[in-house]
Amino acid sequence: MNAVLSRLKRPLLFLMAPAYIVAGVLHFLVPELYVQIVPPVFPAALALVYLSGLAEIAVGIGVLIPRTRRHAAWATIALLIAIFPANVYMATHGVVVDGLQGGGDPSEYVRWGRLPLQGVLILWAHWYTRSSTGTGDR
Repeated sequence: MNAVLSRLKRPLLFLMAPAYIVAGVLHFLVPELYVQIVPPVFPAALALVYLSGLAEIAVGIGVLIPRTRRHAAWATIALLIAIFPANVYMATHGVVVDGLQGGGDPSEYVRWGRLPLQGVLILWAHWYTRSSTGTGDR
């Protein structure tokens, strides 16, 4: 099993990095969608959306560069923890995202399913905090 995971580590990096970059760019293209899930207790929702978008782009690029990969992976973990309140808010308050194509009212399963998914994403990022052959880590 470890050998299989080792072989998947590099290809999964090239799935993870673009996903964060695309998600970050979307924060700038359609910020109004993201503003809606920022918990109201946080000030300056739009600024936080732009900041988290910039952070997602940065970590996505950072994990692609062997020299910055470990730091970017740790930053990804920090980012996932920082945005977790938005996922909790969405789940606990039944947030409907107005303007989302295909409808912005996810099912309860999707709302609550995002919470453990954050743990999976954190574990995935944590994988790149450690050096291993085949990923170009230094």
